[in-house]
Amino acid sequence: MTHPVIQQAKALILSGEIAEAESFLVAIAEKEGDHALVSVLDEMAPKDVLALMREFDTSKESVINLVVSPEQFVEAILLERKYGEPIEKYVPRLRNTMNSVMHRTGPACAEVLECLAEHDEGVRLLADYFTDEYDALQTLAYHGVFEKDSDAERAFAPKRVSTWDAEQRDDLDQGLEIGDAIEMVRVRMSRSEVADSDWMETAWVLRHEFTDTFELLIIEIRDRIARANEAANMPVAESGEPGVPKLDEDDDESAI
Repeated sequence: MTHPVIQQAKALILSGEIAEAESFLVAIAEKEGDHALVSVLDEMAPKDVLALMREFDTSKESVINLVVSPEQFVEAILLERKYGEPIEKYVPRLRNTMNSVMHRTGPACAEVLECLAEHDEGVRLLADYFTDEYDALQTLAYHGVFEKDSDAERAFAPKRVSTWDAEQRDDLDQGLEIGDAIEMVRVRMSRSEVADSDWMETAWVLRHEFTDTFELLIIEIRDRIARANEAANMPVAESGEPGVPKLDEDDDESAI
């Protein structure tokens, strides 16, 4: 049976009253317990759950972000790519929202990443999340650290990949395959050393516990860099930001 507050919350979300909608849902948790709120969130449309989570992040905490299940969260956060925000707004919002759930507890990061790995768009969303850190992710892949030091440079000199230009990518492709190259590298940091509740810790967990997904992420990053290099030599298109498709015009409902 659908909880009556769901329709109330939906109406408030559509009218832009996100904080009031959240207060309705928080009242359920206060009266009936967190398990009741989780059940309500499970019945809500993912776009409505996303609207609530977009309003509250690590800097403005909400009980919604603290109790939403990894499955519910992933179904909602995958919609972020559909709203066509400028990249400078989209990426910080995406990262803050994901961090608020992935780093709420120690195991939560792996739980969310596991759910993302099961979706076709999961790797692309992770590439969006790491948008400003592509060099660091590739260095982690091939050197086992986020910043290449002199020892790593000497150890990996035959496969120079630190500046990530086209010639060096070609050299790597002619040698080891990406997966083999990553598999041969031992990560030289503990989780506690990079426990920032942000992208570094997320990358560490991904690299340690979801190797296949991490490899796909590196491939996606390399493809994006190649496309960006090609685009730099072409006229700029007038369409929206690459990689952040806009919501279809006939969709009259959206996350506020």
